[in-house]
Amino acid sequence: MHRPRSVRDADVAGKRVLVRADLNVPLEGGRVADDTRIRASLPTLHDLLGRGAAHVSVCSHLGRPKGPDPAYAIAPVAARLRELLPDDRIEVLENTRFDPGETANDPDSARRLADGQDLFVNDAFGSAHRAHASTEGVSHLIPAYAGFLLERELEMLVRLLGPVERPFVLVAGGAKVDDKVGVLVKLGERADAVLVGGKMAEQLREVNPLPYEAELPVDVIAAANFAADAESRIAPYDDMPGGWLGLDIGPETCDRFAATIRGARTIFWNGPMGVFEWPRFAEGTKAVAYAVAEADAFSVVGGGDSVRALTELGLAGRVSWVSTGGGASLELLEGKELPGVAAIPSA
Repeated sequence: MHRPRSVRDADVAGKRVLVRADLNVPLEGGRVADDTRIRASLPTLHDLLGRGAAHVSVCSHLGRPKGPDPAYAIAPVAARLRELLPDDRIEVLENTRFDPGETANDPDSARRLADGQDLFVNDAFGSAHRAHASTEGVSHLIPAYAGFLLERELEMLVRLLGPVERPFVLVAGGAKVDDKVGVLVKLGERADAVLVGGKMAEQLREVNPLPYEAELPVDVIAAANFAADAESRIAPYDDMPGGWLGLDIGPETCDRFAATIRGARTIFWNGPMGVFEWPRFAEGTKAVAYAVAEADAFSVVGGGDSVRALTELGLAGRVSWVSTGGGASLELLEGKELPGVAAIPSA
């Protein structure tokens, strides 16, 4: 596994530094609704300022605009960052995806970012699997280093790929098997138990692309239609009323999954067990979250929905590592090379 050189080894005193952070946070009413990712960028920024950087330009994407779009302007994010780190040497650049050359990794876009900068620090693990101008292209134009968050993400996730304490339990949920089949194969073959809930469980029951049998729900919270207030009942997984939908794992499955998780010594969890945004269909995800938090294990949680569930329950501080990178985490654990990491010279 490529180990990029660290910003801690860079001479930053008096230098102008470009930092690619992951400030892609949710907005509500023109304000930042969850500043977790902004806070995750602070250690690297504090370090650069503390060691005398003359100026720090922070860049990030926000959402997926196809060009300039006022709805995705970086201003609310910049305002929150300034509240958390009030230093005149910090500048937050406009949304990188307002430049159409960003996602195409256009050399001119990368040059515009690098112009006037002395060095580049990539601290955006959540975007490291994208070969974009601000994540990969600029690394070839000025000296590039890994930020503290990027380093820590690599360190913690790579632990899952080496020798682990057993039992090793992999928990997967969410809507699509296709997005996670690589991880389910790579880690699942090494795991002692693979627990699958959510829409993924239905897909695996119909067609299993895995070289093993995962543990699927035995019961579900079935709903008459896809709505927060839908009529619902507990039903055997293989005997739901006609036309009804399974929107959460049932109580027996909750107990089974939780018992397996609590007995684990190594855990990786990615994906909710149901439509946890709706309180009536959140119990399965809550049961998994509490079990992961209570386990005496090295535990890693990735994926926006899983992280959100942990955070809302106040459990984020009770797991070993909460990854900021959904797709990047999955690709790393599949064994794929991350362009944003590979572009940084080795330590």
